[in-house]
Amino acid sequence: MSNERAVRLAWWAASLASLGLLVLADLAIPTHTAVLTVFFVIAPLMACAVLPPRETAAIAAITVAVGTASGWWNHLAGTTQQAVRTVDVLVLSAAAVVVAVVRERRERRYSELSRIAEAAQRAILPRLPPVASGVGITAHYQSAAVGALVGGDLYDCYRHGELSRIIIGDVRGKGIAGVEQAARVIRAFRQAAARAQTLVQVVEDMDTYLNGFFDDEEFVTALLVEVAADPDHAILVDAGHPPPLLLEGGSALRPLEVREGMPMGTGLPARWEATPFTWHAGDRLLLYTDGLSEARDEAGEFLPLDRLAPALQDPTADRAVQRVLETVAAHAAHARLGDDLALVLLENRPPGLTRDG
Repeated sequence: MSNERAVRLAWWAASLASLGLLVLADLAIPTHTAVLTVFFVIAPLMACAVLPPRETAAIAAITVAVGTASGWWNHLAGTTQQAVRTVDVLVLSAAAVVVAVVRERRERRYSELSRIAEAAQRAILPRLPPVASGVGITAHYQSAAVGALVGGDLYDCYRHGELSRIIIGDVRGKGIAGVEQAARVIRAFRQAAARAQTLVQVVEDMDTYLNGFFDDEEFVTALLVEVAADPDHAILVDAGHPPPLLLEGGSALRPLEVREGMPMGTGLPARWEATPFTWHAGDRLLLYTDGLSEARDEAGEFLPLDRLAPALQDPTADRAVQRVLETVAAHAAHARLGDDLALVLLENRPPGLTRDG
């Protein structure tokens, strides 16, 4: 039985049970003390909160029939008072059906808008290739906003021949504004990555482009990685972003030392420097946004990054990313993120290995 069907059956049972209890109470209470006929409408009013209009109408019809019959056991059939009570039950039951109709239309409209929003968000956040230039790529995005797929964090990958360029970034801002600017950053990256000769020029071109769209309080931090023919020798450019974590030899985890520059889009004079680094087959590089590094527990303590080592040692990259997420959730207060979290796990793969080991 589906959850939806189970919920509907439960509300049917609750509505009819409330009606039955009210009928029993009305039968037990002397007529000269109280007549509970009008309270019978509690049943359709409960039903209209969850059940579809037709099922609400069925419970409303039962309620009206029982309300009419109550005149006989209360010995009030044919009296003006009973007629008024019956009309009250009829009107309120009809109102419950109208509420169910309006509610269902709103839920249908909300569902349509949610599907449109989900499709738009998925279009903004690209699907990264599993392998580029001999480097395995595993990415995951988790929004801090309830019901949202993406926010102001981003990642993307550009490939041309043996050259691959990967970006992870974090736009200042949340909600629709953050999503819009994140899409703009991805567009700037794709344009610059395709034409710039060096990774530093990619950042410079992106900064020039974004300055025309970002206001005084907007900027984006980003980390860019470039891998070419030799995956053992890569290049990093840091634009105000948390440094990546390098897992060497399957055990030692450390932050990679990088030359940090200004975030992009600030409108301020800035220069960036490339950081070459060497890694070997089997090593992993974790790129992340501050949703990971700034995850706090109930005491306000940040997540110690060395605690991620066991997760990143998992033989399978997909499981390693999932274990990182589980580690962050276990540390975060109430297992809720305070900020969006994007992860990109890069793995220097042995020659010939094209799929996750």
